[in-house]
Amino acid sequence: MTHPLLTEDQINAFQRDGVTVIRGLFADHVETLRRGIEANMQAPGPYASENKKEGQTGRFFDDYCNWERIPEFAEVIKTSPAAEVAADLMRSKSVQMFHDHVLVKEPGTSMATPWHTDGPYYFVEGQQTVSFWSPLDHVTDASLRCVAGSHRWEKPVLPTRWTSEESFFANKDDYMPIPDPDAEGMTICEWEMEPGDAVAFNYSILHGARGNTSDTRRRAFSLRLVGDDARYVTRPGPTSPPYPGHEMQAGQRLREDWFPILLQR
Repeated sequence: MTHPLLTEDQINAFQRDGVTVIRGLFADHVETLRRGIEANMQAPGPYASENKKEGQTGRFFDDYCNWERIPEFAEVIKTSPAAEVAADLMRSKSVQMFHDHVLVKEPGTSMATPWHTDGPYYFVEGQQTVSFWSPLDHVTDASLRCVAGSHRWEKPVLPTRWTSEESFFANKDDYMPIPDPDAEGMTICEWEMEPGDAVAFNYSILHGARGNTSDTRRRAFSLRLVGDDARYVTRPGPTSPPYPGHEMQAGQRLREDWFPILLQR
């Protein structure tokens, strides 16, 4: 039996396209997440970034891996229906925590979130993965944009550093160049969204977002989860997030004391 927030059509769309939208996933937790983001911005973690790029205006703040020190994030992760919805979307019996991510574009922020795929930055691989990207403000042009079906491409997309645009790892020949989905006529999924709605997408989906040219903030909370087949893999350098000292070996499931099981059916 699927979660009431979902239909079989949405699950099929997620399996086929690698992306769908879940209306109201965090609707009961918007104020809690807003408080958490405010706490995060007042006391950034070690991985926080201002994403400053020459010639760009506004402020684009992001930070991740803070759920264990920001109680509002932990509360939402544990009490929202996200894990149940993730299990249905991934068709997985288990749902395991990976990490949280906050992205804030203040009014007048010109910098776009560049087209990228999350998977190559991570030390986890598997078909059963899902990210939830949830705005805490009404969004139109600053919504997340995802290329349908890109999770099935034969070669991963080159991971780069957002501000310098340099390759994240040294083995850039192992990746395909970052395409221009608008110029190349790819099918781009994007939705006008209300606070608490969520885009659900596979870790291998190519995605990005425009700058925020509106006069209101665009706060977004992302939650990254994995399912039954997710396994640790080695990369040719420190990953993002890095999780130093994890001591995992290739082929292992993520260690549950660091990445707890949120749901087991």
